[in-house]
Amino acid sequence: MAFLSIFDVVGPNMVGPSSSHTAGAASITLIAKKMFGKEIKNVKFILYGSFAKTYKGHGTDKALLGGSLGFVSDDLRIRDSFDIAKEQGVSYSFEESNIELDHPNVVDVCMESKCGDKMVVRGVSVGGGKVKIVAIDDVSVEFFGEYATLIIDHLDKKGVMAFISNCLQDANANIAFLKVTRDAKGENAHSIIECDDKIDKSVVEALKQNENIKNVMLVQI
Repeated sequence: MAFLSIFDVVGPNMVGPSSSHTAGAASITLIAKKMFGKEIKNVKFILYGSFAKTYKGHGTDKALLGGSLGFVSDDLRIRDSFDIAKEQGVSYSFEESNIELDHPNVVDVCMESKCGDKMVVRGVSVGGGKVKIVAIDDVSVEFFGEYATLIIDHLDKKGVMAFISNCLQDANANIAFLKVTRDAKGENAHSIIECDDKIDKSVVEALKQNENIKNVMLVQI
């Protein structure tokens, strides 16, 4: 018999009528905001599949914007996210795509900071308020935001993974899941590391000391 958690039975705490279209939507953009790590000046949401067809009626638009403002899925401020974005000087837009993808509830979150920094995060609402991040800019990834997650861009060099493991060990962080991909031998690589407990921000600074590590993002909600 498959295990069912109480979360699976009663669903997530949320504002709005649909766990997939509101709770999931807010979670995707909240994760994207934390990955970006900068104050958002402008955000565009490119909607695919069911998201593109029903986002107004299900309140997906308010949930997406609310998450990008830092609101969790049950934050009542989501209802007023349009007005709050205007007050904060955050511009936003929604674009409906006709491209058919593997999953019906997909959104690209295209963020820009006041300094002109940009990032695009693609997320999927998989049901029951649960989500999956599947791309950062042009890089394919896969993680669910349920664990403290490190996203590390580095060169494919000997000793880099040992260095990362030692940094986590020094911080008493236990690795739950680890996935490493690379463009080619000796070139760019990408590590997604999910840990059981929250990761101290000092780990990020320690990782950046390695000359072969190009960028580190820490996502934990």
